[in-house]
This record gives sequence, structure tokens and C-alpha cells, in this order.
Amino acid sequence: MTAVESQSPAAPTDAPSSDRKIGLFMAIGGAIALWASLVLTNDKIKLLQAEVEGESLELGCDLSAFVSCGDVVSSAQSAAFGFPNTFIGVVAFSALVALGVVLASGIRLPEWMWAGLQIGALGGIAFVTWLQYQAIFVIGKLCPWCMVVWAVMIPLFVVITARFTRNRFLRDWTALVISLWFVALATIIWFTFGETLWA
Repeated sequence: MTAVESQSPAAPTDAPSSDRKIGLFMAIGGAIALWASLVLTNDKIKLLQAEVEGESLELGCDLSAFVSCGDVVSSAQSAAFGFPNTFIGVVAFSALVALGVVLASGIRLPEWMWAGLQIGALGGIAFVTWLQYQAIFVIGKLCPWCMVVWAVMIPLFVVITARFTRNRFLRDWTALVISLWFVALATIIWFTFGETLWA
């Protein structure tokens, strides 16, 4: 047997190293966002219990008049579809973590699954953008745990879109696109709230 013959080619089900890195990022990012969603779900339950008992409750993330999980979680926008938005986060990010682990383990995902991921990421970033607008301009309050989800969804959307579309610009400038997105969001928050964030 020659040296060439002795080399076993990679199995067609093996994911390329770039996909494994994306999978690791999906698993870690999804786990962080899942934790934030679970905390918000717990906070929502506590607020509902306090409301039933006729008590007022201050959450640990109620940091100032303008940085308050309680006010955001109690708003109508926190149940956009008739049930807490956090339920969507728990289900979606659990699935994301599972797919991320599969990818990170080296299993290649079929293109239809990448298409599903892209649709999910597009829906997720659209919903998050709507929630950002509602929080900043309508409710006028910022929720720290919600912002954790924002911070995860933005890079996830860019990374998944770059992989699915194979857009050269996105693949070459992923970090720049993500950074500019964060800068734009931080700028909007600063010019909207300014120093009143800590009032």
C-alpha cells in the first residue's frame, strides 16, 4: 500500500474547521442568551406573583430610573404574541445550543439546515431590532438582561449570514460589521438617554 493510499480522506459528513468554529460560537453564544432568557422568565413569574399578591417587587437588575428589567418585563411589548417573549428565547436558544454542539463536534449540517438557521437568525434579529426600538424610544427603559440577548443576537446573525450566503464581504469583514453595529446601537442609546442612564 502506498503512502497516498494509506491516507484516509475526510468523511463527507465531517464539517470544515470554519463550521466547527461557528458551531462553538453558536453553542457559547446560545448558552449565554439562554441563561438571560431563563433569568427574564423567572423575573416575569416573580412580577406576576407579586402582582397577584398586591405587592411591589424590585428586581436585582433595576439599577436606575432608566435601566430597569422590571419596567420592561412588565410592559405590553414583553408579550408581543400574547405570551412572554422570553419563552421564544428559551426555545430558540436551546435549539441553537444543540445545533452548535453538533457543528462543533465535527458533523456537517445539510444546506437545508443552514437555510433554516438563516431564516431563524433573520427572524430573531428582526424581532430583537423591534424590541430595541420599543425599549429605547417607546418604553424609554433599558433592560440589562435583554441587552445581553441583543449582544448575542447581533454577532450570531452576522456570522450565520456570512456562512449561509458565502458573501465575501461579510466573511472578510465579519468583525468590522459586528463592531460597527454595536457602535451604532451604543450611539443611539447614548444620544437618547445620555447621563440620565445613571440617574
